[in-house]
Amino acid sequence: MRGFGVLFRREFALAWGRGGGPLLALAFYACVVTLLPLAAGRAPERLASLAPGIAWLALALAALLSLERLFERDFEDGALDLLALGPAPLEAVAAAKCLAHWLAAGAPLALAAPIAAVALGASPATMPLLFVCALAGGLAFSFLGGLGAALSLGSKRGGLLVAVIVLPLYAPPVIFGAGALDALAGGLPWTGGLLFLLAYSAAAIALSPLAMAAACRNALD
Repeated sequence: MRGFGVLFRREFALAWGRGGGPLLALAFYACVVTLLPLAAGRAPERLASLAPGIAWLALALAALLSLERLFERDFEDGALDLLALGPAPLEAVAAAKCLAHWLAAGAPLALAAPIAAVALGASPATMPLLFVCALAGGLAFSFLGGLGAALSLGSKRGGLLVAVIVLPLYAPPVIFGAGALDALAGGLPWTGGLLFLLAYSAAAIALSPLAMAAACRNALD
């Protein structure tokens, strides 16, 4: 546990300081939330119905920003080789990187999501559920994004490849989270969507580090 704590502090310092930390993700999130309503129309009723989906879509896109460099920088300067030879398994290294990415980018975005949704016309009653869904979905986004980053190691167009790999995997949490919020807004049972989202996030946290470690070993061979 002590070794994992050291790894996590290193990765969090890198994630917080790399490319402006959470500020870049928050700025991109604000831009997407501002632009999408322009295409959807100015009718308040229409915006209110689309607000949860817009907030989720913007959250997924903002989570992609810094994923390309999650492993690439350590791969290029040789730090990943040293981490692979260290006492901590690569699975723990991958988990530390993804948790640090979530804490540096996903958690601030989860705080911004309810504010953005209410600004678009969503009911304030949806804010607690949206915050919980954004936290859980953000964890899934970070771990699945880490999988895409590991699989794209060494490729010339890593950013494009990460998006191609990751975006289909982002669809289920977006569907589950937006579905739970729509059900709450419509007075329908919403716990099913939240439980599916939590289960998907738990599966991503449990399985993604194994696949990331295998992809890193393959890139280092």
